[in-house]
Amino acid sequence: MAHTSYKVGVLVAQLGTPQAPTAAALRPYLREFLPAPRVVDLNPLKWYPILYGIVLTFRPRRSAALYAKVWTEEGSPLLLYSKAQTSGLQERLGDAYEVILGMRYGEPSIDAAMRQFAEQGIERILVFPMYPQFSCSTTGSIYDAVNRAAMGRRCPWFFDRKRAMPTLRFVPPYYDHPAYIDALAARVRESRDQIKWQPDCHLITFHGIPQRYVDEGDPYRSHCEETARLLANALELPDEDWKLCFQSRFGRETWLQPYTDETLEAFGEKGVKNLLATCPGFTSDCLETIDEIGREGLEEFTDGGGEQFHLSPCLNDHPMWMDAMAQIAHEETVGWVGNS
Repeated sequence: MAHTSYKVGVLVAQLGTPQAPTAAALRPYLREFLPAPRVVDLNPLKWYPILYGIVLTFRPRRSAALYAKVWTEEGSPLLLYSKAQTSGLQERLGDAYEVILGMRYGEPSIDAAMRQFAEQGIERILVFPMYPQFSCSTTGSIYDAVNRAAMGRRCPWFFDRKRAMPTLRFVPPYYDHPAYIDALAARVRESRDQIKWQPDCHLITFHGIPQRYVDEGDPYRSHCEETARLLANALELPDEDWKLCFQSRFGRETWLQPYTDETLEAFGEKGVKNLLATCPGFTSDCLETIDEIGREGLEEFTDGGGEQFHLSPCLNDHPMWMDAMAQIAHEETVGWVGNS
């Protein structure tokens, strides 16, 4: 049994990424990701035949081709930035904390991170989801994975007889946290300083979810709207100079609108020739930002008559975001580490 440590554990919880941009690596990743009921909550009798008969047969190769476009010599951008965030947060929090990265899907996994905490005797853990806006499909899935890893499976047929369990705290949605908004605004201002033209409009795009989720109580849309409003205020943008929309939809179900791709295609007809885009819902650049907006979005914008397009990077390991993460972690561990 590991000795008890007085350190506080901090789990930097991300969605995940495949191990390589190949169909062989995408297949197990998608097999873990797509059956998750938080991600696709269709009736398994309807969804699984489609998933295992069609999606997992054809999608791994198509997805691998997309990942290959964003892959770096060091690996997945999301994994690289997530590791940098973990290191940056550890540096700022100091020796009283142990910061470990865990992915909901793929490696390094949340299960592995929780085992590391247990092996070090760390009994108090702060879970820090890398999703500022809450959704059942993202933050909710983190809660599921962490609780299962910490407490064990608890159904009659798969009961883990865990005798020691940590105390958990979860960072609440920080979509309106001043330090997060300040970091976002600084990132966009830096991007504007890098371009030689003046944006006609700022596109603020978030990952979408089915409209049905919001109708059933998911607060995601309201969180995104508040983040966009606060960011626009911080940038001193008039209402007519920014646009909120939602990307990454798939399937036939209605998703949150307005859709990013349709918005990009229509900008030209509305006189928007110079566009700056930002993705505040992603704390790390990834396939959905670099390729979907940076490449596909650029094509959609120019095909619709747009001219100048610039994608502002995500927060990644920007110093202001690292400071914001440390501030949030201190706020959420009051009473655990001195008077911080």
